[in-house]
Amino acid sequence: MIYRTLKSCLDDLERTGRLIRIDRPVDPYLEAGAIQRRVFRAGGPALLFSRVKGSDFPMAANIFGTLERTKYIFRSTLRRVEALFAAKADPVGILKRPRLWPELALAGWHTLPKVVHDGPSMARQTTISRLPQLVSWPGDGGAYVTLPLVYTESPARPGFMGSNLGMYRVQLSGNEYLPDREVGLHYQIHRGIGPHHAQAIERGQALPVNVFVGGPPAMTLAAIMPLPEGIAEILFAGVLGGHRIPMIRRPGGLPVLAEGDFCIEGSIIPGVQKPEGPFGDHLGYYSLAHDFPVMRVECVHHRADAVWPFTTVGRPPQEDTMFGTFIHELTAGLVPQVFSGVHEVHAVDAAGVHPLLLAVGSERYVPYAADRQPQELITNGLSLLGTTQTSLSKYVIMAAREDAPGLSCHRVPEFFRHVLERLDLSRDLHFITRTTMDTLDYSGISLNQGSKALWTAAGRPKRTLDTQSPRDLPLPDGFGEVRCFAPGILLLEGPRHGMERDTHDPGMEHLCRVLEKMEGLDGFPLVVVVDDVEFTGGSWENFLWVTFTRSDPATDTYGLFAFTRCKHWGCRNMVLDARLKTYHAPPLTDVPEIEKRVDELALTGGPLRGII
Repeated sequence: MIYRTLKSCLDDLERTGRLIRIDRPVDPYLEAGAIQRRVFRAGGPALLFSRVKGSDFPMAANIFGTLERTKYIFRSTLRRVEALFAAKADPVGILKRPRLWPELALAGWHTLPKVVHDGPSMARQTTISRLPQLVSWPGDGGAYVTLPLVYTESPARPGFMGSNLGMYRVQLSGNEYLPDREVGLHYQIHRGIGPHHAQAIERGQALPVNVFVGGPPAMTLAAIMPLPEGIAEILFAGVLGGHRIPMIRRPGGLPVLAEGDFCIEGSIIPGVQKPEGPFGDHLGYYSLAHDFPVMRVECVHHRADAVWPFTTVGRPPQEDTMFGTFIHELTAGLVPQVFSGVHEVHAVDAAGVHPLLLAVGSERYVPYAADRQPQELITNGLSLLGTTQTSLSKYVIMAAREDAPGLSCHRVPEFFRHVLERLDLSRDLHFITRTTMDTLDYSGISLNQGSKALWTAAGRPKRTLDTQSPRDLPLPDGFGEVRCFAPGILLLEGPRHGMERDTHDPGMEHLCRVLEKMEGLDGFPLVVVVDDVEFTGGSWENFLWVTFTRSDPATDTYGLFAFTRCKHWGCRNMVLDARLKTYHAPPLTDVPEIEKRVDELALTGGPLRGII
């Protein structure tokens, strides 16, 4: 089934038991977001809130909350998309599969948007303050659009082919924004809107922006699809949506999504930035208030039966986890085409995606060597850090396929064991310092700036990993519980961090000197210092989240018997400081009073009975 509107999708989900209505009044301030998160965690249905406090518009959530439901929504076009990616991955091989040719022909036909003169999205007008004022977390700076489709065109090359469709958060209220006249537009580094904004600045002009909300579900997936630079997302939306996307082209303005539910029209004000945030984000912490561009609002259009779709983000997994999983399944076959010598990548959702990238690559540079050592892996790792969205990764950990042909970086415990058995800590750690970082990662030395680390492992095992915690370690004052979390990984509880940003901690260096005198640590190449051993060691999800979101490679990597030789740093045992730092953003926490209200919806007769 092809969904040309959000409503047609929601109606079908409800008809097939994949959506439930909540007809009780729901507050968009904290309550709606808490309900969505709880239902997502339970693997529950999509939600339609028909009575939203403070707004005349219903809200829909958890539409893509399970992989099964996401695949169901795009069931009519998945074969077509897979054929397109197969042709990209193996152009010659596709000639031998004639059954896919009709799918490719349809995909090509649907790429170009259909220009129309009017559409349902222009039926009525409203104001920013009358839209649902979604606030997901108590520390958020205001209400936000959490599924915005931000459309711009290149000032130098206007038109669909030079367009960008991205999901950049939009702050509707709060801070210094003029009510109903201004909204905040937060876009992170390495985003397609950036070059458009730069061109507008060079020309000394405002950048026209249309923010669509709702519309064909394919537009939502297209906005987050990691497409090669120069390929417009709206073209892919047509392929995934199974129809040419109708766009209203008007003289002197950007096109409007004809079947959208809402369109906020405006432009980025030249030379003006205002504080945007805080906002509870997908790393599991608040991104704090920083100056970002301001969008002057000219008009808010909506269709007569408009529905406001939303999600909430927070510590993974969340609904956006399903986006990532779905996209990975579609694009996994393209990885070797984009990154020569790389067979598999895994941007680890549990670690917040960008903080940790695992990869399996080839090590073929010296096939005649008695024992492999990382060489091609280093080339491959630098390639991953040099292009596309993988360039935002903080830790890249790579292993050689030749050492274990069945190894997969999606089997995380097995992958870590394989790497830690082979990692030569005197040779295989590579750091890039004072470089660009993900905007949402506060572990670095400033906003957008920090370091990266590449761990590469190849060859025969170099050690036997211990699986039992060492006993009676005489630790320095302030350091407490010790626990073996996994083979070769030792957790150590440390005192509260008290240092300034961009400085090493003398307490950690003293710890390393003390541990150097200890016996029995050879089987623990990785020691992680944390605030709470019980929590961190409770699961792999906790371990990955704490370790890789709370550490900066250059600032927080220490070592036993550490050395620096000709700018290269190495050690015998690596010690990572994964404590919350004085300068980190605070982690997200639920509000007990709100959670109690959500619990009431699950009581006898409640709409969430049997779901959460």
